[in-house]
Amino acid sequence: MRLLIAEDDPRLLKTLVHIFESNKFIADGVLNGEDALFYARTEEYDGLVLDIMMPGLDGIQVLQKLREMNITTPALFLTARTEVEQRVEGLDAGADDYLPKPFATSELLARVRAMLRRKDNYVPDLLTYNDVVLNRSTYQLVYNGQAQTLSGKEFQIIEMLMQKPGIVIPTDQFMTHIWGWDSNVDTSVVWVHISNLRKKISATSAPVEIRFVRNAGYVLEEIQ
Repeated sequence: MRLLIAEDDPRLLKTLVHIFESNKFIADGVLNGEDALFYARTEEYDGLVLDIMMPGLDGIQVLQKLREMNITTPALFLTARTEVEQRVEGLDAGADDYLPKPFATSELLARVRAMLRRKDNYVPDLLTYNDVVLNRSTYQLVYNGQAQTLSGKEFQIIEMLMQKPGIVIPTDQFMTHIWGWDSNVDTSVVWVHISNLRKKISATSAPVEIRFVRNAGYVLEEIQ
């Protein structure tokens, strides 16, 4: 999946591109509406993530021009919480969804996946590692017929680990991905959720474990 990201804050744009690339998207980033319009006209993108307030052409004007050209690439707007009228105008202009700032990374990814599914782009609902199945639709972890229902944060953590089994994921990466790039939540909250996850994995007798690597992070591995 290839996305075009338009955001006039260079720091946030860099973060957004990193988030999507870390989740197996191809992401191009631009800092203004003129560049967004230029790139989006190529029709090579599966989805657009547009900030509403940008210099020159704003996000709404970009999408209006694209729709006038019969370019139907699905689009999600990033908005400030106070921009109520702009959100309505954006949806009327042909946007598929909007997400107020500040946002959690997990919600951003979920909304983009939902947007792409609505356009018949397939995103698998099941994630599998060593016969352990994570059902993205039901938030259940299943092994050999034994299922455990996960909380939202537990689901997001195990999803990250199952996407990169055998690879150590730093604690701060969990924080950025799940609680948001500007979150003030203490990192100990990751340990609490992983502790709960370990209990649920054990309850299914799944042959995998979440191992802590000192000064590095957490890794999902097969039990030897």
